[in-house]
Order: sequence, then structure tokens, then C-alpha cells
Amino acid sequence: MLYVANRLRYPTFHSVSKVLYFADREHLSRYGSLLSGDSYVAMRHGPMPSAIYNLLKAAGGPQEPLIPPQFYELVGQALRVDGKHRVGPLRQANPALLSKSRRESLNASIKTNGRLSFERLTVKSRDAAWKSVDENDLIDVKAIAKTLPNAKEVLAYLEE
Repeated sequence: MLYVANRLRYPTFHSVSKVLYFADREHLSRYGSLLSGDSYVAMRHGPMPSAIYNLLKAAGGPQEPLIPPQFYELVGQALRVDGKHRVGPLRQANPALLSKSRRESLNASIKTNGRLSFERLTVKSRDAAWKSVDENDLIDVKAIAKTLPNAKEVLAYLEE
């Protein structure tokens, strides 16, 4: 989250989560796994990474009763989220903590999606994987894999 938030011109809950979704798709296509390790939920404005959503909510302050208190301090050292869901990085990310494959996938997604509007990110992310489940349901990683250009190979790899 911090790596993406530092590289977007106007990082928001929405833009950070969508850039991560497309980076996860890229990583899944190239390397056979999601880079975030998160689960995606089909929300109204497209797929949302569940754990990352909770961390971003925690960055907004301790108003969410379902988030453990230790998250507020941890996330609060790196990010702030204001009442309009703008994400403010409080420090630089350490790229050395990310593998080369993760940096490549994140950078590709930032380059392709980082300047898209809320509406364009929403429409683009409402792909067949998002459409495969009802709102607020988890999206199976295989449904995401089916949307990839190399779906057959990725699905075979996931089956192994």
C-alpha cells in the first residue's frame, strides 16, 4: 500500500485498491500467484482487497470496532486516510522489501492505471471475475485467472 500510495499523484482508497488489483492480476499472469496474498471481495465499485481495505480503514483512525487496536499504531506510522478517503503516505516505502516480481507488477499497474479516474478504474475492474459473484462475496482466484490472456496456463498451474 505504501509503495503504491507514494507513486500515485492523488492516492485514495479506490485508486490504491484498484492499482493493487491490477498488479495482482499481472503477478498472477506472470508468476502464478497474487502478489498481495489478499482475498478480493466484489464491492459496488469493483474488486476490493479485503485485508488491505481493513488496513486502510485503520489508517483513518480508531473508529472501526472490528479492527484490532494494534493495527492503528502500525498503519498509523505509514499512512493516514482522511474523511474523503484520500491516502497520505507518511514516509517513503522501502522497495528493497519487495521482490523484483512484485515491484515489476506494481510498477506496470501504476503506469497503466495510476492516472485513471475513479469511474474508469471502476469500469475497468468490473471484469468477469467481479461479475462471477454477488456483491460482498469473495472472488475466487480461479475466477481472476480466467480473465487473463494466458488463463489456460495459469489455471493449469493453479491446479497443480
